[in-house]
Amino acid sequence: MASLLILTVACRQTASLPPSVRYDAHMSTGGAAPPAGSMTNPFHGDRLSATEGEQIFVAMNCDGCHGGGAVGWVGPSLVDGRWRYGGADGAVFHSIFYGRPRGMPAYGGVLSPEAIWKVVTYLQAQPIPKDVPTERWP
Repeated sequence: MASLLILTVACRQTASLPPSVRYDAHMSTGGAAPPAGSMTNPFHGDRLSATEGEQIFVAMNCDGCHGGGAVGWVGPSLVDGRWRYGGADGAVFHSIFYGRPRGMPAYGGVLSPEAIWKVVTYLQAQPIPKDVPTERWP
């Protein structure tokens, strides 16, 4: 009974708190996401942003699933040119921001849109390997 009371009090206290991350493009889970096709990467082709994106990729342990250099491991390769949910700027942004079923967590509440775009820039800057061991998605 005591644990139920503690949980109830904890939920009541956090329910009124604002989101931990605030920025202009903040989307609530009930809000409508902008169409992925209308989003373009503001850092496309910028080498410094790609380097910063790599640092974010490593710091957020993305390489723990997608492997070093994003070539794939437990999670799929992100540099082989094959995208289950689309490889356009906005589609990759959506995958990182909102997450995907079966393992990809949502980072929209953890990373700013700028940081996510830098990760997208890093992924797009990687050359497609000559040997692509993954399968095409139907």
